[in-house]
Amino acid sequence: MSTKNFNRRQFVTAASISSLAALNIGNPALGAELNSEFDSVKKEKPTWKKIGDSIYGAKADETGPIGGSKGYKNIITSGDYTVDSLESLIEALAKAKAGQVVFIPGDKIIDMTTFIYIDKIILNIPEGVTLASDRGYNGSEGARITSDGLDTPGMILVNGANVRISGIRLEGPNPKRYLDHHKRAFGPGGPGHPYYYKFPTSSGILCKFSDLEVDNCIITAFSRAGISLQAGTRHHIHHNLIHRCQYNGLGYGVSHDKASSIIEFNQFNENKHSLAGTGSPGCGYIARNNVELGISLQHNFDMHGGRDRKDNTTIAGTTIEIYNNTFLGPLMAVVIRGVPQDKCDVHHNWMPTHKNASSAVRAEEKTYTTNNLYADGKVS
Repeated sequence: MSTKNFNRRQFVTAASISSLAALNIGNPALGAELNSEFDSVKKEKPTWKKIGDSIYGAKADETGPIGGSKGYKNIITSGDYTVDSLESLIEALAKAKAGQVVFIPGDKIIDMTTFIYIDKIILNIPEGVTLASDRGYNGSEGARITSDGLDTPGMILVNGANVRISGIRLEGPNPKRYLDHHKRAFGPGGPGHPYYYKFPTSSGILCKFSDLEVDNCIITAFSRAGISLQAGTRHHIHHNLIHRCQYNGLGYGVSHDKASSIIEFNQFNENKHSLAGTGSPGCGYIARNNVELGISLQHNFDMHGGRDRKDNTTIAGTTIEIYNNTFLGPLMAVVIRGVPQDKCDVHHNWMPTHKNASSAVRAEEKTYTTNNLYADGKVS
């Protein structure tokens, strides 16, 4: 279609990220070098051990390798709409109906930078629609959807239940930590949050509806959150590589507000927290068979409590289950910053860099850390 005749406001809407505010606490060259470096890591390092009849750590299932890509069984290779530009992608998403697939061939690059900067737009995925590329199929790395603008409030907005995002590379603008900025804002005598938020932030996928599936993707370089689950239940985030979301003060791979999810068979690396939650009632996750590859700004899996929200409670989510994960880094694996309404169970994880439960998990009441494998090869 002719670009000059395209009204790019016709099919887009402004992003909204207000619900992430409760999680307070330069542009790189983003390409294959950012995303493919872990392909050999997952093949060389064992991610689980069997002791007796029990498995400790993350073990791949029949669907494919942890982190997805080559060998993943549910790769999408075609669609009801095939697009090769941002304009055609926006048009296809506007037309697509529930049950249909909008497909981007794996060799395409969809650069959203100017659209986000000028028009403050975000891609809208309607209820029941799948957005896909073919990461892992015949050597494909998957189509790239990118933004280079530091002020990228969101790139994809899920506009209904039962949406699937599969096989794409979603690349944000900011893989950096900006430790000095955080220190100036919150150090002794610092001006605090108003100063901190003068620097723009970025998010990838925003969702307030239930049953979102994100699989076989690479999600990277978002300073606020790679995936923001603002509401909804039964979200399924699996077989992805989610890394370099590590801006100090934010920096989440997958964040939860009043949302719950299953997070499994993912590779995480270089996030501040790979999993985070506001800890509001209804907030929770099951995290299983994930691998933390070793680099993190702070602890890996997190849940905020009432003290963080300043709501005069100690509530830290509702139900949290963390089992059969592998934590390869030296920093604390799990921190639950209050008391879950139901419980948090931490078991059958492999933590080869931690000596015992107290060095791996920090929590309060109703968090039960039992039957994990630690550095000495003993289970406790």
